[in-house]
Amino acid sequence: MAWLFEFELKTTLMPSKSVIACCHSLLAQNLTIAFAESASTGKLVYDFTSVPDCGKVILGSIVCYDRSVKENLLGVPAEAISAFTAESPEVTQLLADGVKKLIPADVIVAVTGLASDADCTDEDKTVGTMFIHGYVRDRAWKTKLQFDGNPDEIISQTIDAIGTILLDELNNLQ
Repeated sequence: MAWLFEFELKTTLMPSKSVIACCHSLLAQNLTIAFAESASTGKLVYDFTSVPDCGKVILGSIVCYDRSVKENLLGVPAEAISAFTAESPEVTQLLADGVKKLIPADVIVAVTGLASDADCTDEDKTVGTMFIHGYVRDRAWKTKLQFDGNPDEIISQTIDAIGTILLDELNNLQ
């Protein structure tokens, strides 16, 4: 029996200009970076490592899509997830704190959010709501973003925004 698989390539093969610029800034400043990824499911680190030579600054990424990984690996209290939901600024900060303890990078970025209807468990949050929390050295930054589109488009827009925001944070160091 022959199987026919059809698929549509929805993602670009190149990282966004903001991610490329962010990687060049990390390299120029000799800074390392690590990620905690929930909604982006590994695409954030993939885009960063797709930039030539940026593998030199990437220490790692933990994909923590499932609640058990957030709790058991990154140390997010179950009570925090129950109180705020896994897609919240509070839990995103706890993810950043957790990865910061596990991976000693100069820059930490954590991302959660709702990229599809299937992820949406809170009526107060809509599809396209994304939360980012990060550290550049010991200085924290955070943001809430809202995007439209299908899940791939929402994640791509989120990663591009992270590159832009992080580049601004890195430029503040110079």
